[in-house]
Amino acid sequence: MFMRTLADAVTRTPLLTGTEPGQKREEIRRYFHHTFSLYEALFDCIATEQAYYSRPEPLRHPLIFYFGHTAVFFINKLVLGKYLPARIDERLESMFAIGVDEMSWDDLNDAHYDWPGLAHTRDYRKRVRETVDAFISNMPLTLPIRPDSAAWMVLMGIEHERIHLETSSVIMRMLPLTQLNVHPLWTACGDTGPAPQNALLPVDGDTITLGKPASAATYGWDNEYGSKTVEVQPYRVSQFLVSNGEYLEFVRACGYQKPEYWTEEGRQWLGFTQARMPRFWLERNGAYWQRNLLEEVPLPLDWPVEVNYLEAKAFCHWKATQTGTHIRLPTEAEWTLLRNRIDVDQTDWTRAPGNLNLEHYASSCPVNRFEQDGIFDITGNVWQWTETPIDGFPGFEVHPLYDDFSTPTFDNRHNLFKGGSWISTGNEATRYSRYAFRRHFFQHAGFRYIESDNPEVPVEPVNTYETDELVAQYLEFHYGDGYFGVANYPVACVNALLAHLPDVHRGRALDLGCSVGRASFELARHFDRVDGIDFSARFIQHGVQLQESGQTRFAIPTEGELVEFREAGLEQMGYAGVASRIEFVQGDAHNLKPQFTGYDLIFCGNLIDRLYDPAAFLAQVHARLNAGGCLVLTSPYTWLDTYTPRAKWLGGIKVNGENFTTLDGLKRELGERFELVARQDIPFVIRETRRKFQHTLAEMTVWKLK
Repeated sequence: MFMRTLADAVTRTPLLTGTEPGQKREEIRRYFHHTFSLYEALFDCIATEQAYYSRPEPLRHPLIFYFGHTAVFFINKLVLGKYLPARIDERLESMFAIGVDEMSWDDLNDAHYDWPGLAHTRDYRKRVRETVDAFISNMPLTLPIRPDSAAWMVLMGIEHERIHLETSSVIMRMLPLTQLNVHPLWTACGDTGPAPQNALLPVDGDTITLGKPASAATYGWDNEYGSKTVEVQPYRVSQFLVSNGEYLEFVRACGYQKPEYWTEEGRQWLGFTQARMPRFWLERNGAYWQRNLLEEVPLPLDWPVEVNYLEAKAFCHWKATQTGTHIRLPTEAEWTLLRNRIDVDQTDWTRAPGNLNLEHYASSCPVNRFEQDGIFDITGNVWQWTETPIDGFPGFEVHPLYDDFSTPTFDNRHNLFKGGSWISTGNEATRYSRYAFRRHFFQHAGFRYIESDNPEVPVEPVNTYETDELVAQYLEFHYGDGYFGVANYPVACVNALLAHLPDVHRGRALDLGCSVGRASFELARHFDRVDGIDFSARFIQHGVQLQESGQTRFAIPTEGELVEFREAGLEQMGYAGVASRIEFVQGDAHNLKPQFTGYDLIFCGNLIDRLYDPAAFLAQVHARLNAGGCLVLTSPYTWLDTYTPRAKWLGGIKVNGENFTTLDGLKRELGERFELVARQDIPFVIRETRRKFQHTLAEMTVWKLK
């Protein structure tokens, strides 16, 4: 479908709602074809076939990859979802499948790829267009469209291509102009002038909720959903985005040559790139120029500067030294407080309230053009870097057919930018869009700064996904799904011990060998204070993480190298109100510090057969209990030399030629000071992979101090 102007393009993401499935089907078809055509119209700017295979940005693939990647995405996802019975070109659908996230200078990949020819790739795109069009015509469609519907998969492919409309245009800005054609569809803004004087304007604090509601009527990526309430303190914000003219002061002050302005990561990046100015600036005979998509122009001083996060951060440090105040980038919440001044979203506005959605220019424009309540470019022109590393909100869930869209970026190395740029369309131009890139990455991105009375940046650490196989297995065991009708083991243990000890005093409890902490949280529902102690710091950190952030994440194997991503949240499990009663501590059960005493209950879940000297432990544990206190042990009695020398096993051995069980050993070690008041078998299931489980029976013994 040919477009004579950008205004011919359908750039607004469709609503998921409606009353006429036939009309919605045609709306999706139109959105698909215009997206496909708009993407190809961008690549029409490339003048030579050679340009498709060069790498103007060494940390990214050549443009031939991106030309084929968006088409391959449709087929791969529809095949994965079992919506299509067969592939179109298996070789291309493998080669063009992955490798999008930009590399770092320390993991640069120089691997050689036998890229297909341009004509072959164009033909493949044509076949994909026909295939997806036919699929849209015949797919089942009910309204509203939900994440498990076929139409959601189509929208996923469309919005994915719109993302790469933007990322591909950034790479084209790095090609020599001799490899590009001037194109009437991609005409830059022609207005420029002196840079306006920036000023700081006050913003009142507020309590806001981040996250896209599940009921929202537009397509969203997984990281947009969930909910987080944030209290934002008052601050002062720059009236304008930082312009080329304002940033030029930093360059002329030798800011790139002064390491004190740069973070450690920034200094490493400078060492690799030897940068002396923004990536899209050029210096000729003492004058600065700017490279746009298809042209070079004298540096437009009143346009927004385009830099990566590291450069924006360095500018803020420099600005802080000039003013003697706390200058930094805004957080996601602080930016959202500004965005809330605009009460319309993309599907509702008559005209974009900023240089956004390809509704104004095919480039940036002056920073004093689009104003809301005295602040300019709240949205549009360029993306705005924030201080916030991307993370999922509480309630985050991956989409099963695109589980690696967001999760690889939850690593404390990808920062959010907000607001969209001139070429951000579809989902990218909506209120809730959240995109993040590595801090050294270049996009059509700039920044504004804020001045705060607080020197600390209100940013929480990212909850990364635990991928260590053993730790993730325990997290699934404690916080994951139940299997084969077997109840959650830590919860079942606490319920059972309380049933046997209805009169136990519920002051202090010790969860010894607490692992990743589920029994500690469950005990905290019934006791005033709980200490959770485990020898493994890797285990303990997840209990602490749940306390501090309300959630923890892990990836569990399904088969081979495939994994599923899981999340556990205190709110959903009912522990939010009791988490403060727990203290998690790393410690050795054989050598606990003196303060760990005065307990009414000590619970040792599956611990006794993992101690190197269980008899020595049992000989002294009574000293840590209050009068009338209770000791509860659970274990499947799987004695192994790996943990306990055979000579120190409590049972499972022959004594004088007769069988001697672990229960016999427990009675021998504890009988003098404790009364055995109850025994009970408690089953548990440990998931190893999607198709492999351990089904085990533990024995609980309940002992009361005499």
